[in-house]
Amino acid sequence: MTSQTSLEKAPQDDVAAVPPKGLRGHPWLTLFAVAIGVMMVALDGTIVAIANPAIQKDLGASLQDVQWITNGYMLALAVSLITAGKLGDRFGHRQTFLIGVVGFGAASGAIGLSRSVTFVIAFRVLQGLFGALLMPAALGLLRATFPAEKLNMAIGIWGMVIGASTAGGPILGGVLVEHVSWQSVFFINVPVGVLALVLGLVILLDHRAENAPRSFDIVGIVLLSVAMFCMIWALIKGSEYGWGSGRTLGFIAAALIGFVLFALWETKVREPLIPLGLFRSVPLSAGTILMILMAFAFMGGLFFVTFYLQNVHGMSAVDSGLHLLPLTGMMIVASPLAGALITKLGPRVPLVGGMVCTAVAMFGMSRLTIGTGTVTMSIWFALLGLGLAPVMVGATEVIVGNAPIELSGVAGGLQQAGMQVGGSLGTAVLGAVMSSQVTSKLPDNWAAAKLPPLSPEQSSGLSKAVEVGMGPVQPGTPPEIAAKVASVAHDTFVSGMSTAFTVAGIVAVLAAAVALFTKRGENAPAGAGAGHI
Repeated sequence: MTSQTSLEKAPQDDVAAVPPKGLRGHPWLTLFAVAIGVMMVALDGTIVAIANPAIQKDLGASLQDVQWITNGYMLALAVSLITAGKLGDRFGHRQTFLIGVVGFGAASGAIGLSRSVTFVIAFRVLQGLFGALLMPAALGLLRATFPAEKLNMAIGIWGMVIGASTAGGPILGGVLVEHVSWQSVFFINVPVGVLALVLGLVILLDHRAENAPRSFDIVGIVLLSVAMFCMIWALIKGSEYGWGSGRTLGFIAAALIGFVLFALWETKVREPLIPLGLFRSVPLSAGTILMILMAFAFMGGLFFVTFYLQNVHGMSAVDSGLHLLPLTGMMIVASPLAGALITKLGPRVPLVGGMVCTAVAMFGMSRLTIGTGTVTMSIWFALLGLGLAPVMVGATEVIVGNAPIELSGVAGGLQQAGMQVGGSLGTAVLGAVMSSQVTSKLPDNWAAAKLPPLSPEQSSGLSKAVEVGMGPVQPGTPPEIAAKVASVAHDTFVSGMSTAFTVAGIVAVLAAAVALFTKRGENAPAGAGAGHI
């Protein structure tokens, strides 16, 4: 039997070869089960940001400690995703998913019980590692369970869950922190994890591809992990170290060397972690690049929206989350519709259209001012959600569908890693754009308002506050001076945000061009569920 033939037929696992009966292996129930688990990971990407001030106050943590509560999670997740996908391909996505669910829930409970910020950070790293097991395994299960004609719809609902959980995190986090405690933000994962575990044990069916990998590329795992760590570390710490500093450039250089060594090693090992032949598929490569560019624009832009709503408009965390409901709601409505549209037309047209909508929304948000009303904001947020939905669905299908079934976990890890890298890159680059604009414009705006001159130390502290939309005013400052300080700070921030959104819009246009090279996955019919629905 040729390898091509093996890719075109269903996996030869004895269980997967027969149509599922009852609950076990039912495609839509499988989707429901994995969506519960994935929801925990997506929520934790944003919900914890709302709890950080309360954690800092309760545990006496420093600003750097609080930053590591987020950075430790993101580093562990980004570095481990592709390796975790390989584990699923090797041992089965059902087992990997269930281990991820148990570990994520247990780590969440441990964070809630922690009385030291050191333990909070350590268990957040564990959360990231177990979350990395969950995400690619979920995609691998969907790929193996659904037939090709239903896969886009399934991925659409999967993307809807991720989008809604990500955008809804600040709302739920605000309610829990305000009315319960910061610990409840983590404790909530325990019952959700138990539910996901029970559903997984009852519903999920393991699928094994006939030519699934039988060994591990340990050297490849180490090289890729080190390269990913150095790259994400440089993006996280670049603004602190200075983008032109020796430390930042050193980590970037180490990342590049690591990726080169990894690529060379992968050409020599018998069963590589990522067979580089995957990237001979132009659609798969385009889908990966598209995911990075989409996450750059979306996550980088959304980073400033929360500061704009809370610090410029003075909204509470809950109110700012509610103002993002048009974005969340549109993603919830549009994701399954995008899945149906992609099934009918193929991914290219919806992906290009989605990124064009995203670009228009970014350029529209670049025109937000201090006085912009809720209606105008809602229009741009809704358009952003409409644009993102087909990209979340279509790019995932392009990457996973163009990979052989035995590498669906690696492909799922590649897709999720692309999102993490793109989000980190977008936040870092757009943050640098904001910092540059504030440094350039703040002195002139300050002088134009005829405010008292600042010392270099005062100017540096003020710039850091303005970069997040705050206008720090010392107690006892006369009201008219305080009003001028706030006005200058907000005007400068909005100017920087406008430039950042313009850059994000340009990146979205570039992503639309990349989307022209995508097409439906050639290997999608290899799913084990073909004909079982």
